[in-house]
Amino acid sequence: MEKEKLVLVGNGMAGVRCIEEIIKLAPERFEITIFGSEPHLNYNRILLSSVLQGQESLKEITLNGREWYEKHQIHLFTGETVKKIDKEKQMVKTDQNREISYDSLILATGSVPFLLPISGADKEGVFTFRTIEDCKRIIEASKRYQTAAVIGGGVLGLEAASGLLNLGMNVQIVHNGSFLMERQLDQTASKMLQNKLEKQGMKFLFEKETKEIIGNSRVEGLRFKDGTDVETDLVVMAVGVKPNVQLAKDSGIATNRAILVNDHMETSTPNIYAVGECVEHRRIVYGLVKPLYEQGKILAKRICGQATIGYEGSILSTQLKISDVEVFSVGKFSETGESKSISLYDGPGGVYKKLVFQDQKMIGAVLCGDINDQTRLLEMILNQKVVPNGEELTLLQSANRQENTVALMPGHTMICNCNGVTKGAIIDAVQKNGLTNVDEIKKYTKASGSCGGCKPLVAKLLSYIKSDEFEEKLVEETSMCDCTSLTEEEVVREMQVQGLSSLQEVMDELDWKNRAGCATCRPAIHYYLTMIDPEYENKNSNLFDHEGMNVILQVNKFTCNCEKRSSHELANDLEKRFEFLLTPSKVKIFVSACIHNGPDSTINNLVVIGMDRGWEIYVRGLSGGNARIGELLCIVETNLQAIEMISGCIQYYRESANYMEQMGKWMERAGLIHVREVLFDDEHRQQLLERLNEDAFIRKAVL
Repeated sequence: MEKEKLVLVGNGMAGVRCIEEIIKLAPERFEITIFGSEPHLNYNRILLSSVLQGQESLKEITLNGREWYEKHQIHLFTGETVKKIDKEKQMVKTDQNREISYDSLILATGSVPFLLPISGADKEGVFTFRTIEDCKRIIEASKRYQTAAVIGGGVLGLEAASGLLNLGMNVQIVHNGSFLMERQLDQTASKMLQNKLEKQGMKFLFEKETKEIIGNSRVEGLRFKDGTDVETDLVVMAVGVKPNVQLAKDSGIATNRAILVNDHMETSTPNIYAVGECVEHRRIVYGLVKPLYEQGKILAKRICGQATIGYEGSILSTQLKISDVEVFSVGKFSETGESKSISLYDGPGGVYKKLVFQDQKMIGAVLCGDINDQTRLLEMILNQKVVPNGEELTLLQSANRQENTVALMPGHTMICNCNGVTKGAIIDAVQKNGLTNVDEIKKYTKASGSCGGCKPLVAKLLSYIKSDEFEEKLVEETSMCDCTSLTEEEVVREMQVQGLSSLQEVMDELDWKNRAGCATCRPAIHYYLTMIDPEYENKNSNLFDHEGMNVILQVNKFTCNCEKRSSHELANDLEKRFEFLLTPSKVKIFVSACIHNGPDSTINNLVVIGMDRGWEIYVRGLSGGNARIGELLCIVETNLQAIEMISGCIQYYRESANYMEQMGKWMERAGLIHVREVLFDDEHRQQLLERLNEDAFIRKAVL
């Protein structure tokens, strides 16, 4: 079968990550061609500041070596720019007159540095800070000159300034605002950051708008609109970037600030997609790594024909990558009329924390001087955890500094948000492969390989794994029982692939050691056969004894002022729906009229809480029972929507859990994000509901 032709324009982080995901999903489906304007392999642009700061080498920030492209038979053209797209012929043409046809085209053209439109911007000694070549030129210039001025007091400007300090230069930052990083920090955190950076040697000029760059053929200084001057030997412009949309514009693809895409990363032209910094999604242009990688995963599924809920936007977080500086922010950190905030300020200790809440959930945070809780707070925001009134202040209290914070983290805790790498995944990689340093962990898991912000946390986790304190065991994949060497997943897969329809067939075809089976495998195989063929139980009813393996409904029995009628109606409807259903293990559902009657999460698998806007549905198993009512699965407005989501969740549990695997364990293994993705897809959810209804009808007839 002839392969489909897939062309990627842009050899940067977002586009190549999308290709990596496509290769995982369909390794033999596409003939892939990649064009990159820069004369380099795919590298980590985010870590260029770490190169200036002496923490990484140019070789170390390469993400995919030449061997990766060769292994996957990717045609790579570096130093070559696509100049034209022929939409009718589905072909691209480059500046070297190369023409390549495509079935699917991905635009990942990234951004270009924004240059201030001022006199003297073309003088020798003026640099942008965007590429490897920029980095090399700055390093070379630092060997001959002493003073540097960085225009821009944002993240990029401060990280570039730190690198220039590392190169031995005298550095001053010119900023048109009144305080640093105003998009990521409030004024209190910004002033603390400024004090820390001044101690490192940086100087700041605030509320200065540059009028021109003065000098003859090369830079001698800056002149501001207020009439003042400052001398400098070189200038680095770090005032932002703008999406590179020229190719899309010239090709008649719809653009605004960037290339317009829908939730599936499709442009206005069929078979042409876009991803990364060149993209505008729901009026937002993203420039951070995590959103771009999330877009790439969605696009990969779309191109490979897999169902997906689409990209719904991202919650942004920022961590400054400067040695000995701890600053972190996430979400909406400015109060509005609907939100409230609490804060902690320790001036002498150099610590400031601010948490913002709305509707009993945290929506933003700023940390300065102590960012040990960044992972915990980020997870709370991403998972929309409910914080009961009066408990907000406890979140300002950090874990005891003497305690090992990574030891307290559950295995599902996300260590590397950019690449979605959990604590458990890193432990698994370290133990299975004998990893001994952070670079090896990066190679095997990609953790710390993108923005680099999690590198200190990865190092802490590695030290913990190698310490005497570490006692967490690696969960090995074990066989179903002593009768076979196959795992449960392998047994089920072979049952489906080979069309095995009886207990004896399974044991014969899969080379069971004990052809009579045992108390572990016999009921498990019967269960899986029932899930594969709902009529199986009807044909073999004398073989079954599933006492207690069903759904148990509870409704709140507490006294409060909340309306209980709707909760009773919902519980009754759910009870009728699940009355005859068989489940891998007992499932408990609790329905409460309001949050005041929220149950102990350790005894219920699904918790449904009535709110002003409808129902909030929670699942447990993701936090080791630490959360009061578990993790938020979804919010729905009506009883019917609640029934659909709960039913879909239970049916997916029935179909994908192991026999006797409790729902909490299954949820932890499958992952909340994955389960949401399945349930939020209308087509997938409807298929689950149809199969659940069919199974319920058959079992009702049998019983």
